[in-house]
Amino acid sequence: MQSCEISSDSTDDPLSRDLRTHRQPRIVVIGAGLAGLAATKSLLESGFTDVTVLEASDHIGGRVQSVQHGQTTLELGATWIHGANGNPVYHLAEDNGLLEHTTDGERSVGRISLYTKNGVAHYQTNSGTRIPKDLVEEFSDLYNEVYKLTQEFFQNGKPVCAESQNSVGVFTRDVVRKKIELDPDDSESTKRLKLSMLQQYLKVESCESSSPSMDEVSLSEFGEWTEIPGAHHVIPGGFMKIVDLLAQDIPSRMIRLGKPVRCIHWNYSAQQQEEIDLGGNNNRRSNGNHNDDCRCHAGANPNHGHSYPVGVECEDLESLPADHVIVTASLGVLKNRHEALFSPSLPEEKVLAIEKLGISTTDKIFLEFVEPFWSPECNSIQFVWEDEAQLEQPVYPEELWYRKICSFDVLYPPERYGYMLSGWICGQEALLMERCDDETVAETCTELLRRFTGNPDIPKPRRILRSSWGSNPYIRGSYSFTRVGSSGGDVENLAMPLPYAKSTKAPVRTSSGSPH
Repeated sequence: MQSCEISSDSTDDPLSRDLRTHRQPRIVVIGAGLAGLAATKSLLESGFTDVTVLEASDHIGGRVQSVQHGQTTLELGATWIHGANGNPVYHLAEDNGLLEHTTDGERSVGRISLYTKNGVAHYQTNSGTRIPKDLVEEFSDLYNEVYKLTQEFFQNGKPVCAESQNSVGVFTRDVVRKKIELDPDDSESTKRLKLSMLQQYLKVESCESSSPSMDEVSLSEFGEWTEIPGAHHVIPGGFMKIVDLLAQDIPSRMIRLGKPVRCIHWNYSAQQQEEIDLGGNNNRRSNGNHNDDCRCHAGANPNHGHSYPVGVECEDLESLPADHVIVTASLGVLKNRHEALFSPSLPEEKVLAIEKLGISTTDKIFLEFVEPFWSPECNSIQFVWEDEAQLEQPVYPEELWYRKICSFDVLYPPERYGYMLSGWICGQEALLMERCDDETVAETCTELLRRFTGNPDIPKPRRILRSSWGSNPYIRGSYSFTRVGSSGGDVENLAMPLPYAKSTKAPVRTSSGSPH
């Protein structure tokens, strides 16, 4: 968010102009996650020195959370570097030796370490039987065929028919069901099994999209996101190493932890500046309107005779005047707080972008066992509920939240991770899981594994570790997705600096304001 005109012409750039006149602009960056740290690093490298980073929590990293577990590291948040070719995170990791401990065996698989493509996924039903491998492969081919169709609407400009409701879930379920039901070679029991697998595949897809349901994901926009070529790397020493690299050249005095922001006053008028002092005295008026009540101490600086167009008020009532503010808060926080967070209110197109884009919670549940109960070739256990075959998108009562756990992956290699499984759950059910204590979640997961594998002797895990991104007040979700009715243009609108440039020249484009 900028407080003055932004132009693609450097001679009109207010930041450059301030540097030429030897007055450093005062810049506040809100959030010390990857986006906030990267923005701060870029500012420092470009010669700006009056920068303050405000981080609400007591640590940097945002949705990166590496946890030391014995001799290894587990990731509760960001895990993979998706692709290598042209990926700046990959090059940062490679150039700094963060991938050196990746073994040759790990490099030989498409998804490097943590979860392997080697071995076989075991699709288990709630009656405790394993679905035959050839039937799984047959269904997987069918699903992947339809998945490719979902990409074509955006990539090839195909029109979306009304029946699909512009939803990936509705379209996929409809097309796959028709193909299954019209197959003359399958028995009725086989068709029911494939329909049950369809529900499980859509749960996995929801976790990958971080959406409550694939019914909420836009079909017309689904193909916009493409994979960067190359393997999916994990960082043996933890993704937090990337955070440390970004932060290493940022002076510690610039990063202020435990500083949640209450209100950002932007685009001050001259009248507003006159009535606000820099000294920190809170002249508050209480008329029930938060935007009138939370006055921030921007305005004229008595030491430098400079008026600051932006003021940032923290929850502890400290106020920081600024020339520019970069907001890197998550989409979840913006959805929850944008009305109170910005004074004056954001322009309508930004509010619409915040409301239209989607964000949900995807959580991991790590279970550590003394020894494996799964066979050596098993790389994951997939839960297929046979009684869900004919349902539309399943909706569960609160006590059945565990039905949204779609699978447990075997961590690889065991030499690094021991005997550990990682479960996945998303949507409202993930929030319900977060409310449970560790003992309840461990017992529930153990019962699920016993039921689906048909092995009543599976012991409880020796240890459990899980994420809780949905209930974190400074995060409120895992990552964003393009919801039905939204588009990539909404992401761009959200990233556009404010106030909007009056110039006809194209505005400077930055990704720091994006929810991704």
